[in-house]
Amino acid sequence: MRSARAWLLGLVLLAQATAAASAEAVSTAAPQAPPTVVLMQIDGAIGPASADYVRRGLALAAKKEARLAVLQIDTPGGLDASMRKIIKDILASPVPVAAFVAPGGARAASAGTYILYASHIAAMAPASNLGAATPVAIGMPTPGRPEPKPPSGSEKGAEPTAGDPMSAKRLADASAYIRSLAQLRGRNADWAEQAVRESVSLSAQEALQKKVINLVARDVGDLLMQVHGREVAMEGGTVRLATQRAQVLVFEADWRSRLLSVITEPSLALILMMVGIYGLLFEFSNPGFVLPGVVGAICLTLAMFGLQMLPVNYAGLALILLGVAFLVAEAFLPSFGVLGLGGIAAFAIGAVLLIDNDAPGFGVPLWVIALTSAVSALFILVVAGMAAKARRRPVKSGMSTLVGTTGELVEFADGEGWAQIQGDYWRVTGAGDLQAGRRVRVSGVQGVVLQVAPDGQ
Repeated sequence: MRSARAWLLGLVLLAQATAAASAEAVSTAAPQAPPTVVLMQIDGAIGPASADYVRRGLALAAKKEARLAVLQIDTPGGLDASMRKIIKDILASPVPVAAFVAPGGARAASAGTYILYASHIAAMAPASNLGAATPVAIGMPTPGRPEPKPPSGSEKGAEPTAGDPMSAKRLADASAYIRSLAQLRGRNADWAEQAVRESVSLSAQEALQKKVINLVARDVGDLLMQVHGREVAMEGGTVRLATQRAQVLVFEADWRSRLLSVITEPSLALILMMVGIYGLLFEFSNPGFVLPGVVGAICLTLAMFGLQMLPVNYAGLALILLGVAFLVAEAFLPSFGVLGLGGIAAFAIGAVLLIDNDAPGFGVPLWVIALTSAVSALFILVVAGMAAKARRRPVKSGMSTLVGTTGELVEFADGEGWAQIQGDYWRVTGAGDLQAGRRVRVSGVQGVVLQVAPDGQ
């Protein structure tokens, strides 16, 4: 009996050991999915399209549960509002973000420097550079005040210049902002403030020596090898990166990002707005063409959508509309060119002031302003010529066209009656020897009644 129990117990233990070994073999043989890394690329000025692209890229990285999101940067700078949106998305991202200035020869100037400081990992390719992060905005210098000069040193907490209060405020705000990012990521805060106040730049090796960045990598593959096993401080705690043999998922810009990038280009937004205004003007001046009105409405809507995402100076926009109004008035009022010249001047000044920012890639070139001003003047002259020609054209419809034609009285009594003129019956009035069957000639129109007289008189 005891031997039977011992045999039964042995069989049970053997079965459990076999099942455990089989499970271990299956788990060992089952292939594990490689970790995912999402790669985004910013090439050019940072604007609303860039901010939207990064936001959706980070959302994709969170959805795919990626181990790392790599933001490859090559930018001269861009709009402050778009830069801050990108930084907010990076700070709120549940996936660690590595900003990588690449390929060789790339730069992360101005807004790119802030994004680099905000990222969990900062890296650069050889022969790349970053810096020159002084905020700029378009404007005229105040008369009697000297231009602000950067401080001679890079002391911590240096006071902003007092030459221009607005410039000093922008400088102080930008310095505090980049210093807070540097302190958050444990990077060189003094150099960050120096980059804002003195517009200094660094090469990749110098940035590594000054602890502005974490590493220098040849390409994305080298970057992933170097950050493998690195611990990154996230909002929910420390995360150890596992990026070795990671699968890189490149997040391409779709049609929405490309369209947003095109229509938020200030020069194109200005041109679209002018095409829209003049298309509607042409349609209103010549009703029935339809196509100019449809194209004008579409272009004007796209222009308004693009401009509402840009830092628009509303004084500049008002001057553009005032200039167009003057040009239209010149087409219909005999002002001997005064309104036309005033309209061109107002339009040109408004176009210069339209974008309230001097960030690289977000200004309206002077040649575009000159071209649109010339085209506007030419368009108004053409429309004015067509309108004047239409006013001189003889009337081809209505009762007034019957004056001078002849017909035959059908009935007539007491100074009024009916006559058949050009195949239609008309009520007529007249004086003299008039009776039914007499040929008459139309001499005038009074309301809906024709005035007639005997034909031949």
